[in-house]
Amino acid sequence: MIALGASVAGVFALLVILAIFFVVRRKNGKSTEVPGPPSIITKDRRITYPEVLKMTNNFERVIGKGGFGTVYHGNLGDAQVAVKMLSHSSAQGYKEFKAEVELLLGVHHRHLVGLVGYCDDGDKFALIYEYMANGDLRENLQGKRGGNVLTWENRMQIAVEAAQGLEYLHNGSIPPMVHRDVKTTNILLNERSQAKLADFGLSRSFPVDGESNVMTVVAGTPGYLDPEYYKTNWLSEKSDVYSFGVVLLEIVTNQPVIDKNREKPHINEWVGFMLTKGDIRSIIDPKLMGDYDTNGAWKIVELALACMNPSSNRRPTMAHVVMELNECVALEIARRQGSEDMFPKGSALFSSSSASDFGPRAR
Repeated sequence: MIALGASVAGVFALLVILAIFFVVRRKNGKSTEVPGPPSIITKDRRITYPEVLKMTNNFERVIGKGGFGTVYHGNLGDAQVAVKMLSHSSAQGYKEFKAEVELLLGVHHRHLVGLVGYCDDGDKFALIYEYMANGDLRENLQGKRGGNVLTWENRMQIAVEAAQGLEYLHNGSIPPMVHRDVKTTNILLNERSQAKLADFGLSRSFPVDGESNVMTVVAGTPGYLDPEYYKTNWLSEKSDVYSFGVVLLEIVTNQPVIDKNREKPHINEWVGFMLTKGDIRSIIDPKLMGDYDTNGAWKIVELALACMNPSSNRRPTMAHVVMELNECVALEIARRQGSEDMFPKGSALFSSSSASDFGPRAR
């Protein structure tokens, strides 16, 4: 009887110990959960709203407006910054704000606009970027910045740099990213006119070793939107390639993407129609006054049209686009130096094996 009582007591004690163990384990597990409404977990580079007010001098200077909200000039220490405030009426909202912060905290490349910090303070949301003093590519093409006309070499270099940023998102970022809104107003220039890709609110990531496309709600800007993606809802990196092809045609022609006053409203159709005459000069931006390499012009137009192939499977990768654009830059440099033989066709620059030289690199 005594032995039985001891056995029962032992079992009871064991049950008590197990109960305490599971209660403690459950309590500790709950302590790691993030309470309250959805928020960006990391506090790295987090800035308070009073700090935003201070750096913008109470939102003194507006430098831009968009679907997200208003962008203000600011100062953070000795550095200039651009502060993008989320409007309460914005269609993009907190989801896109959160997506852009989390993406930019994880990617670093010299041709992607850098995130200096962000504000997630109550109902105040802001993104703080490095300041791009020379505005966007479209403004510069149209002469709205009041500076000199972008030379052909300037344009080729800007195209290469933007392509490198996009190629990094596709192949260098972990996980890989699709931008979903590539356009000339989202390519910004710093004080040295270096190009950086901006505005990642619509960007979408893919599994590292998973499918390279995903079905999703169509998003983007009319005129730049991949028709295949629009029809099927299947998004892939080739949708960005299509949009970049539109950007290349803008760089070459300085024409609006959609102009209903043209016989062929979309820039792709217009270029194809004009080139039936076989004269590349008919589509080149007249502001260049003929100062460009004709072979390079043909090459970049052919590349742009390849990027805009109706079938995504037949479009080039951004790695190939970068390689081709570097060749266009080389042709222009050779022309300016008066030596067309400076970069012979057999050189490493034009070899497909050199593509890795222009691959994605972190800053």
